[in-house]
Amino acid sequence: MAERRTRSIRGRITLVSTAIVAVTLIVGALVFVLVLRGVLLDEVGTAVERDLEQIETDLDSGTGVAGLDAEDDDMLFQITDASGALVAGSDALDGRLLSVPDGGDAQIIRVPGEDTDYLVLADDQNDTTIVAGRSVENTDEAVAAVSVLLAGAVPLLTGIVALLTWIVVGRALAPVERMRREVDAVTATNLDRRIADPGRADEIGRLAHTMNGMLDRIERSQHAQRQFVSDASHELRSPLASLRQYAEVAQAHPDRVTLDDLSEAVLDEVDRLERLVAGMLLLARVTESSITSSGTDVDLDDLMLAEARRLRDTMALSIDSTGVGPARVRGDQNLLGQVVRNLVDNAAQHASERVSLALSVVDGQAVLVVEDDGHGVPPGERDRVFERFVRLDESRARASGGTGLGLAIVRESMQAHGGTVRVVDSALGGARFEVRLPASAD
Repeated sequence: MAERRTRSIRGRITLVSTAIVAVTLIVGALVFVLVLRGVLLDEVGTAVERDLEQIETDLDSGTGVAGLDAEDDDMLFQITDASGALVAGSDALDGRLLSVPDGGDAQIIRVPGEDTDYLVLADDQNDTTIVAGRSVENTDEAVAAVSVLLAGAVPLLTGIVALLTWIVVGRALAPVERMRREVDAVTATNLDRRIADPGRADEIGRLAHTMNGMLDRIERSQHAQRQFVSDASHELRSPLASLRQYAEVAQAHPDRVTLDDLSEAVLDEVDRLERLVAGMLLLARVTESSITSSGTDVDLDDLMLAEARRLRDTMALSIDSTGVGPARVRGDQNLLGQVVRNLVDNAAQHASERVSLALSVVDGQAVLVVEDDGHGVPPGERDRVFERFVRLDESRARASGGTGLGLAIVRESMQAHGGTVRVVDSALGGARFEVRLPASAD
């Protein structure tokens, strides 16, 4: 396994930002030096052009080169005749001839025997060739001085940027590190702890809000799991206690409990245990996130009509299925079949004489309705009735073999399929359970 990098985000941001600033400053400094040198050379070139014009004016007036100082070391001039012989020249040349192409651009040359560079320009006038030039020593010194200053300023500015970036990023990430420590301190025994709200509406504040929301969901999930385990233990204890009681009575008083009585009692409790375990396993399966993504198209009308036939064959109730129309949804056929069966069985257990089934498609949703003419569900219990192991009529639920998981399976199955379920008053006088699911496109 490759070794994980331990460099912090703070260090990486500082390094990257410092590198960007350093490259930008270096490039900017180089460009500035080049531009400065170009500007200064343009100024020298302008002065050379003025000198050349002055010499031409003086020659035209017959006054020689009276307008220029031949002893000035910062400038030079040279006048040659048609044969190339030197007619006049500045002291800097000391009688030496410069070879400068006529009509070309200004160029930098070094006078033989000197260590100073000159920017020179040549021009022909009548039979003479005039060369004028200016020293670029001051320009080179100015550029060198600026280069030294920039060479010192760039590292200094880079260091300042690195320091400021380190401080600013450190302050920006300090709440993140604090939140990390707070989350790290959260364990299964103190899920009620929350991250302190930084009181900001930026990314840090939203991160704290999101993490607190995550902790809320984890706490609710753990509470639900513990409650489920507690309820399941309680539900399992009852049939086990009954089995133990029958066994102890049969052992202590074999004359009071026959073998048939004991067998019937054991089979009833085992059947109850089997239904309870099957319900819990089904609830665990319902929580899988792949139900709808891996599901198939299911005809809800076929499931409802099959349940209607089953009730007519097994119960002396009036079953009205005339309101069942065609409706197709996408999901797990077994789970949806269990949902329909649980709703139908719940209605049959509480109905006095009549159960009504209906199915239709409204606004792109399949609406499944199961009604009975029983006592209904009180308004204050309509949310609680979908919780696990809740029985509003304890005696009748146990007598009918209910586990208290049927409606919980319905609600969680609907959530897994992207649907909803609710209970309201029925026109028949009892309860009306209404399920809505996204209908499949034809």
